[in-house]
Amino acid sequence: MIPAHANPWDGIYPSTIVPMTDEGVLDEAAIARHTADVAASDGIVGVLCNGHAGENVYLTRAEKRRVIELTVSTVGQRRIIVCGINAEATDEAILHAEDARDAGADALMVFAPNGWATFHDPAAIMAHHEAVIGAAGLPVFLFQGSVNAGRTAFPPSLLAALARLPGVVGVKEGSWETAAYEASRRAVAEAAPHVRMMASGDEHLFTCYVLGSEGSLVSLADIIPETIVALDRAVRASDLVAARRHHAIIYPLARAIYGTAPGGWATARIKACLALLGRIPSATTKRPIGPLPGAEVERLREVLVATGLLRA
Repeated sequence: MIPAHANPWDGIYPSTIVPMTDEGVLDEAAIARHTADVAASDGIVGVLCNGHAGENVYLTRAEKRRVIELTVSTVGQRRIIVCGINAEATDEAILHAEDARDAGADALMVFAPNGWATFHDPAAIMAHHEAVIGAAGLPVFLFQGSVNAGRTAFPPSLLAALARLPGVVGVKEGSWETAAYEASRRAVAEAAPHVRMMASGDEHLFTCYVLGSEGSLVSLADIIPETIVALDRAVRASDLVAARRHHAIIYPLARAIYGTAPGGWATARIKACLALLGRIPSATTKRPIGPLPGAEVERLREVLVATGLLRA
């Protein structure tokens, strides 16, 4: 549900994972519990489902729609529901966008297809976004990829052009590099001042919040939603002592999940942390990812203990 006030999109959105059974089937009860848990934290304004943390490249179209339905039925009356759209072909992305609309999502997030890593035609990129926006008729968040993601990360001029498209309300800015974040923020602010810039590089939230951000759509909020909210509030209050204290929890956890090779294990690591904390029954991910080696799970356990999230 989109709130009725001046800046309804601002705030923190956990990018939710999708709990599964040991056989790799959607665990609907666990999905609902996880979504309700992370959305219950004070300061959480919405959730992003079917994002990268939601294994959107591995789920079938039917599974994606079911995740949206479960998310909407669980928290849709009190939180904004943003749904990720990630498909290689524009026609397929349109179908997924229409599914999201029909299932009750409030907004979409259009991810760059993986094929764009070797293909960078600005006209085609614009056309893809225009088609998805036009088909669903919902507000849209753009996704700005990491500086390490090749051509799926848009140059500032192209990001600015995308931000000017009718219906765009925000950018999940995942450059994962603060200079690139600032360049993106400045370009979008000049081109489309109404579009909200959402810092979403988990290791760099502190720095990006200081530079300026209207919120975040981040998967680390699956584990520590209260800490992400507290960091945002501390920076807004210019309380850098408190902000550094929250950052001291966020940074090592973010490094362990996202900043350690191989990066493709990130979602599996989030699920492992949630399982270690007793918040989901299984850490299973869709094949070909996982299961994590025992040594990797033990390393995550040590980080959770060191940050005070898990008893030794």
